[in-house]
Amino acid sequence: MQLFEQADNTQLLSTLTGKPVAETLMQHYGGLTNLAKASFDELQQHKGIGQSKAATIKSAFLLAQRLSKESYPEATLLDTPERIADMLREPNRGYAVETLQVVFLNTRRRLIAMEAISQGTLDTILVHPREVFRAAITRKAAAIILAHNHPSGDSSPSEADIKVTRDLIRAGQLLRIEVLDHIIMGRRTDERPRDFTSLRELGYFSN
Repeated sequence: MQLFEQADNTQLLSTLTGKPVAETLMQHYGGLTNLAKASFDELQQHKGIGQSKAATIKSAFLLAQRLSKESYPEATLLDTPERIADMLREPNRGYAVETLQVVFLNTRRRLIAMEAISQGTLDTILVHPREVFRAAITRKAAAIILAHNHPSGDSSPSEADIKVTRDLIRAGQLLRIEVLDHIIMGRRTDERPRDFTSLRELGYFSN
């Protein structure tokens, strides 16, 4: 095992192809990255590589790719208000004042990052589209989700919440960064079985 850990790329490749072929491939491609991009047919153009060895090389790289996916799972999918709220619940427990957060997503609606943008009083958030979308552009986000907490526990939107949402939707349209939802986090009660409100579900995102 220790011998394998200390071996260089050519030596490891030699266990699959033999030393002469491994040396030829590493010299031709200059490293594993370009070798991994070589097609099955392209590999067979090299002396000493038939279908069997070409298949062995391609299989080794495919296994490495799948191991990488297992080690680094795909980012969280945030395509429903429930999934968004599940992610927001713990971070919002510690906020004593209203805190506007922005969730940045890629084109597949998967999480890139989340950032607290501004804090206000218990019933007011002061936010400017510049702060929201500067962060979105920096992270190359295709879409964003707005979120904030209501320390009172009642997640019903205020007039200020609705106005901020509409302003940011319009700003996002100009920048081609879609605002997907605005989630307000509160607390569950007997009257309110959910601890959050989705402004999209309430119809504030319809044209």
